[in-house]
Amino acid sequence: MELRDIEYFATVAEHGHLGRAAEALGLSQPALSKSLRRLEHAIGTKLVRRTPKGVELTAAGTALTAHVGRLRLALRDVAHEVTDIGHGRAGMVRVGANQFSIDLLLPSVCRALLKDVPKVVLKLTAGGSDVLMPALRGGKLDLVLGFFPASAEDIAHEDLATDEFVVHAAANHRLARLKRVTMEDLARERWALGPANVPDWQWLHRVFEQSRLQPRIAMETSATRLRLEAVAGSDLLGFAPRHLVRQVAERLALVEIRVKGMAWPCHLAVRYRKDAYLPPAALRFIELLKATAKGIAHDS
Repeated sequence: MELRDIEYFATVAEHGHLGRAAEALGLSQPALSKSLRRLEHAIGTKLVRRTPKGVELTAAGTALTAHVGRLRLALRDVAHEVTDIGHGRAGMVRVGANQFSIDLLLPSVCRALLKDVPKVVLKLTAGGSDVLMPALRGGKLDLVLGFFPASAEDIAHEDLATDEFVVHAAANHRLARLKRVTMEDLARERWALGPANVPDWQWLHRVFEQSRLQPRIAMETSATRLRLEAVAGSDLLGFAPRHLVRQVAERLALVEIRVKGMAWPCHLAVRYRKDAYLPPAALRFIELLKATAKGIAHDS
């Protein structure tokens, strides 16, 4: 079984048509058919069947297609590793991160990494779990940082810090003067929240729904610092990690609004594919993340 034949088969599966697949590969259709027959002979079963519109996969072809993606990722990892070794460099590090990580961790971590590994190429992508986790599984990212749901079997994770998302407001907000704040009080106020695809937004809405209430959203953005500034200069309420609120509390005159059952425990973690090759710079990046997160925990 030749890797080239497997790659050609994957292209056939993607296009569902021998002619279009041959064109995409820059091959003649007879050459592609020969490759397909060679692969079927090596496996011992038919992988495609011809139809009036092109070709469709057999059950065996469908099963092979499911493995081709993983094989491609493995080959890409091998190529990265060999390139790193051959050129004597640390390689490229592709990181996806939520806004909290970008605001709190990445500035100092990136500075340290670029100092330790001057030749590294660092690519950063911001987003939520709905964007970053598929990119990680697809081999487009090496590492992902965020408050994401529990990892699946194919994803490894290392916890960096534990925090709680809390309700906060400007120090002169009317709720800041109350001895006891209820869910009904919170429902009457307007909120500045992150986008609907992030776990903290989803948790907050579930808590409101359990009380048969809804938060009144006045502002929605993934820019955490912008939300904090907006809350500080208005009558809006916000929902952010306690450490971050405390970090800017004096400068922005923010206070935590304590409400029973309204603190969301969360774990900030770095995630990567269990079977992936991580270049030396990525391993160093994880070490720096841990050290920085540990320092934050001590400061809290």
